[in-house]
Amino acid sequence: MRRSALVLGCVLALVLAGCRRVPEGPEASGPSPYLRSLLLPSVGPTPYDWRRLPGRVVLVSFFATWCFPCLAELPTLEALQKEYGPQGFQVVLVGMDLEGPRVLTPFAEQYALNFPVLVSNEGMQQGQSAFGLIPALPATFLLDKEGQVAGAWQGMAGHEDMSKAVETLLRR
Repeated sequence: MRRSALVLGCVLALVLAGCRRVPEGPEASGPSPYLRSLLLPSVGPTPYDWRRLPGRVVLVSFFATWCFPCLAELPTLEALQKEYGPQGFQVVLVGMDLEGPRVLTPFAEQYALNFPVLVSNEGMQQGQSAFGLIPALPATFLLDKEGQVAGAWQGMAGHEDMSKAVETLLRR
């Protein structure tokens, strides 16, 4: 009798557990470590709300104000944001300048980019984030709608390559 009650209790627990709604997508376990790494202060005129990133395709570009290839890539990033932003895409620029807001604030205000400019912290500059050590600039990571890395480029990336990758992820 005791054993039957125990088996019945276990079966009932399994059935009830199967009835409980299990969250899916980004809210299942919270934002990915990559998206959590972007909980950084922003500078410049473009508003930044970290909570709007989950569920979007996000292109994260690490740059510095003194990096010529980084500056040369800005028109491509602006074009991608303009073209795909309404479809659920977001470019995020992460400044790796050691002087932080002191140089990034005037940079962001002067360029008035159509995407947010974030200020990296010391930990990120030392490779203590989900992105790891950024050995060269620009370094660009493409995150899918679940916040996982789906593509990456070291150095300048071409508009066509990034555009194709973004389009593929937006269709998923």
